Amino acid sequence: MPADTNIKSIDAIQIANGPVRAELMCYGATLVSLHMDGVEHSLVLGSADRAAYLGPMQYFGAIVGPVANRIAGGRAPLGETVLDLPTNENGNALHGGPDGVSQRIWSVTDHSAHSVTFALTLPDGKDGLPGPLGVLVTYAIKVDGALTIDISATTKALTLCNPAFHGYWCLSPNGLSDHRLSIDADHVLPVDDAMLPTGHIAPVADTPFDLRAPTPLPTGTDLDHNFCLNGTGLRPVARLETDQLALVIETDAPGLQVYDAARLDTAPFDGHHGAPYGAHAGIAMEPQLWPDAPNHPDFPPITLRPGAAFTQSSRFRFIRKETP
Repeated sequence: MPADTNIKSIDAIQIANGPVRAELMCYGATLVSLHMDGVEHSLVLGSADRAAYLGPMQYFGAIVGPVANRIAGGRAPLGETVLDLPTNENGNALHGGPDGVSQRIWSVTDHSAHSVTFALTLPDGKDGLPGPLGVLVTYAIKVDGALTIDISATTKALTLCNPAFHGYWCLSPNGLSDHRLSIDADHVLPVDDAMLPTGHIAPVADTPFDLRAPTPLPTGTDLDHNFCLNGTGLRPVARLETDQLALVIETDAPGLQVYDAARLDTAPFDGHHGAPYGAHAGIAMEPQLWPDAPNHPDFPPITLRPGAAFTQSSRFRFIRKETP
């Protein structure tokens, strides 16, 4: 973030439609809160204290990247070269490094009652990547209350590109203990102790990662894994639900990074509920290309060429259940 920018001065941006309303901000193109009529709490984790987003909530509700997730050692083959990316997690590059797009002030290029579009241009060499790279993200709320997030990017040079939305969801005011999760994925990427993919694409059958049927949360196994989604195109891929409410995620991305916040601690900053968030306060579900892809030739590539465009569309649809 530019040193002369005071994050506390960044205005809130409001959009609404049907039963749903949202607050966003230009820092990180961040979804700060999301409310639904008849539900008292925000359905996404966040804070009214902007300073929290400079600390333990730096990725909450933000667009992360330009390369989301982890790159081993910050080293990434690209064409005939190997890029050295800035590292920020145990010698690895996470979410674009220490100054990724979640840490930048985006411009608003369009704003209506129902939608807002943010834009950011990264100059050549920013975050260790060739460029310049231009990224657009549009948040829109449809008349039925569904939140759509459309991300696109173009480049002037061969580069790597995998931006993603990093929101934490919680459908009740008391964390995940009454939630169930299902994911339409027959395979998952196992990880090592540094949370990096081992390179194996493993079947979920007969493992704790088989979430193809609704599974109570927490599962008993910490989740911080990319699920290799079934199907292609915009399709339903996951369902998070309580007895009162369900969230259906649709995306055209091939992967869904799921983190159940087992290690979460936002102290001393309070969340929307008036206290710091702790373990399993919410769950991050990030449509994305697969992590560490440049170092695994059999993973879907994250290269972007001049004249081509990166696009990703996701839809978050809420269903209020009938009460007896």
